[in-house]
Amino acid sequence: MKTLRHDLRYDGATLAQVRAMLADPKFREEVCVSQHYDRYRVDLDSAGDRMTVTIDQYRPAEGVPPFAKKFVGSDVHIVQHEEWPSATDATLEVSIPGKPGEIRGTIGLVETGDGVTETVQVDIRVAIPLVGGRIEGLIADLLRDALEAESRVGRKWLTR
Repeated sequence: MKTLRHDLRYDGATLAQVRAMLADPKFREEVCVSQHYDRYRVDLDSAGDRMTVTIDQYRPAEGVPPFAKKFVGSDVHIVQHEEWPSATDATLEVSIPGKPGEIRGTIGLVETGDGVTETVQVDIRVAIPLVGGRIEGLIADLLRDALEAESRVGRKWLTR
């Protein structure tokens, strides 16, 4: 198992602004485009502080190391599911349908005097003998890159 913790920082933003951004399907779509997903669907349902987000996304497996190609195939298909029972906390599950492994964790938003920090912490498990650990490391790197892309898009989004 590999654990990843990553902070996304939104300087000058309020909790309400970051939460509104995360609750906007157009923001979620813009994040998919920035990560070169050629097919994606964003389903978002919110009522008050509660929110459910599911993002089903596909992109070519270009740049995936040969040892992992058998694992992901020619396309990378990822389903991201978030359950927000409150305005500041969520559970996160990321799956690669039909493939062994799971990513589960949490998302938290904390407002300070000068902005908001979004903290994502996940455990990555891939149950494949011999190469599971290497694939967990690869997934952690890809997830870190995805979070950085989300952060870049978010910072631009919040300045509009």
